[in-house]
Amino acid sequence: MSVAQRVEVLRSQISDHNHRYYVLDQPTVSDAEYDRLMVELQSLEEAHPDLITPDSPTQRVGAQPVSGFDSVRHAVAMLSLSNAFETEDVEAFNKRVADTLRGAGLTNNDGLVEYEAELKFDGLAVSLRYEQGKLVQAATRGDGQTGEDITSNIRTLRSVPLSLRGEYPVVLEVRGEVLMNRADFERLNETQQRRGDKIFVNPRNAAAGSLRQLDPRITAQRPLRFYAYGWGELVLGDAPGATAKQMPLSGQQRHQSAPTAPNASTAHETQPDAQSEGQGALQTLPDQAPDPAQALRNTHSAMLDWLATLGLPVSPSREVVRGVDGLLQFYENRGGQRQKLPFDIDGVVYKVNSLEAQRVLGFVARAPRFAIAHKFPAQEETTTLLDIEVQVGRTGAITPVARLKPVFVGGVTVTNATLHNEDEILRKDVRIGDTVIVRRAGDVIPEVVGPVIELRPENARPFVMPQHCPVCDSAIERLEDEAIARCTGGLFCAAQRKQTIRHAASRKALDIEGLGEKLVDQLVESDRVKSLADLFTLKVEELLLYERMGRKSAENLVAALQRASKPELGRLLYALGIRHVGETTARDLALHFGSVDAVMAADEEVLLRVRDVGPVVAGSIARFFGEPHNREVVHALEAAGVRPRAVEVSDGGAQPLEGKTLVLTGTMPNWTRDEATRRILAAGGKVSGSVSKKTAYLVAGEDAGSKLTKATELGVTILDEDGLKELLGD
Repeated sequence: MSVAQRVEVLRSQISDHNHRYYVLDQPTVSDAEYDRLMVELQSLEEAHPDLITPDSPTQRVGAQPVSGFDSVRHAVAMLSLSNAFETEDVEAFNKRVADTLRGAGLTNNDGLVEYEAELKFDGLAVSLRYEQGKLVQAATRGDGQTGEDITSNIRTLRSVPLSLRGEYPVVLEVRGEVLMNRADFERLNETQQRRGDKIFVNPRNAAAGSLRQLDPRITAQRPLRFYAYGWGELVLGDAPGATAKQMPLSGQQRHQSAPTAPNASTAHETQPDAQSEGQGALQTLPDQAPDPAQALRNTHSAMLDWLATLGLPVSPSREVVRGVDGLLQFYENRGGQRQKLPFDIDGVVYKVNSLEAQRVLGFVARAPRFAIAHKFPAQEETTTLLDIEVQVGRTGAITPVARLKPVFVGGVTVTNATLHNEDEILRKDVRIGDTVIVRRAGDVIPEVVGPVIELRPENARPFVMPQHCPVCDSAIERLEDEAIARCTGGLFCAAQRKQTIRHAASRKALDIEGLGEKLVDQLVESDRVKSLADLFTLKVEELLLYERMGRKSAENLVAALQRASKPELGRLLYALGIRHVGETTARDLALHFGSVDAVMAADEEVLLRVRDVGPVVAGSIARFFGEPHNREVVHALEAAGVRPRAVEVSDGGAQPLEGKTLVLTGTMPNWTRDEATRRILAAGGKVSGSVSKKTAYLVAGEDAGSKLTKATELGVTILDEDGLKELLGD
């Protein structure tokens, strides 16, 4: 084999591995093997520079830094999409489409319109131009008519093929989105922080900033990805430059929103989305028949499938649906999956699937009539930071909380958001009076992402951590090796009492049904309950004096307290709220020591003998029981009649599930999940909430879900309740 032939083989292999890794997510070689192929190709090209070609994998990062970006005029305009925010908007869109197509005789017998539904990426729209199958130019959307030339930067993206595969056209403009996965974004920010460089606000901001670097070598270091969702100019044949007959086809949607104008209507006159929707042109050169396969591609979905065969990454999360019910079902499904996706989306896009129907529907001034973006409630908005106050947690942790001018984000009105800790405020340079970006994703607590520095008022003032607890006036201290400041008041602090009692009453602790947050507030604020032990002395008659407490509610609560006075030892230890002691560690302590007195008497050296208890946890337990007022609480609980159920102490010998990890899913016929967990822990096993290669057994009950599927895929042994009992020797 000649050197030139070997170079071609290496280029083909490396391009194929890039496609499998970055597009298909199905790598077939190790990183080390990939690196060996790349090194060999680089060595051959260095020895034979005449063999270097622009589409060689070694030339992805080859351009020198530039002083600015040249302008590029799009062959087919990248226009906009209209937005739908409410169900009524989608229904109105579907009605307009159906009525127009019915008049043109293009509807099915049932009158339902077929749509291609896809994700609305939250990244940066780009257009990639291929000529004779080679990437020759890449541009940003810009104003839709003219963008910026970012060819050198786009070439650094491994998910973008430098050469197309298979039967490619003479000219193909591919429209799509450059974005960054959330996990990659977090790693990038960690690296930026270590270097003392700029921290990015969100993945979209990071992708846009990375793509507009003047030095392609910087872009090459950023984990950017590309997804194609459409096309612009398309020329078939093999004689470039000849006069062509144009046939208008669908153009492409820009998967990123423009800001909505104030007071804009969200019904029939929705603001266009800043998405590129050009009227693509299919050109057939004279005296040549179109590609036969092309004639069959008469739908938008088929065209996207074709782009995938050319080696272009196309999102698999798209469907062909029918009618408005299909559209809304797709919206609900993708909305529910939103947090599980590796990247951010801010809605979905609906496109009439038939290209002929698209041509009939046509365009208005700035957007197509055949497509619309259905937006999710915004997950990020800007508002004013009115003040920063601090809250006291059950362990005394002092958490700064932003008080915000009310803003609707993530489907709810947000007035407060977490700022985590003092260091986080300093790192983000958030000041009172700032205009700030607020994020709320799914059920996540709203957080302040950062300030909009350009809008900072002159009177904005930095946050100063208070020196004394706002609840009990005890000193606030911060240990040298910790990020969290804490109130030193302990159970003397009413805030910590409230949180401690709420924690103790929770389902995984003492499970005191009927002891709600408002009642806890009343009991603590009236000084009737100063410790956990006081709960167990409550009487029906005195409970009737509290707001919204009827006799039935009071009787039920007293009965619940009676049941809770005979808890499992592990639940009682967990209920005490010892820092770093979760429910699993509490169970391990119960199994190891067998009584509260034994745990209280243990020093750090003895505590370290407990399974999975390390120096930090051992020190926390020892310090907790070293405090006289905490020991007094335990004795007061005993005096109030709280008697934890006896636990058989492990003799240290071999146990049937020693070192084994089990996962529980579904509903078992006899045992509750807590009962099964207790028995597994007693047998030396561990219980995990997720299935992995380390899982020894999955115990599946009725209505087992995705965990069962994953366990089957990984070859994990699956048991029912009887199988678990047999394993335990019951």
